[in-house]
Amino acid sequence: MKRGLQLRPEDNVATLLEDAAEETVEILGLPERHLVSVRGAAALGHKIALRPIPQGAAVTKYGAPIGVATRDIADGEWVHLHNCRSLVDERTGSFDPASGAATDTRYE
Repeated sequence: MKRGLQLRPEDNVATLLEDAAEETVEILGLPERHLVSVRGAAALGHKIALRPIPQGAAVTKYGAPIGVATRDIADGEWVHLHNCRSLVDERTGSFDPASGAATDTRYE
C-alpha cells in the first residue's frame, strides 16, 4: 500500500511518500491508522486532502495554515496551484499548475 505523511492532527493535507493514482494510501505520522482514497493522480512530495476543504478555507500542514483553497477540494484530491493559493508567495495564483511557470510574466 502506498503511503503519505500527516504531521499534526489539525493538518487537512498529507504529503505523499510515493506517487499515487486512484488508489488507497495509508497516512502515517499519527498514532491512529488513517486511509485515504486518492482521486486522480498526485506525485511523490505533493499534498492530498485528508478531508473536504471548502473554497476560502485554510490549507493546513505542519499545524499551520500554508494556503487558501481557491475552490472546493474533495478528500483525496491533489492540492496544488490549481486549487490552492499560497500564504507565503502571493504570486502562486498566477502560476501554471503543470509547469510552475509564472503566467503573469512574459518571457521572450
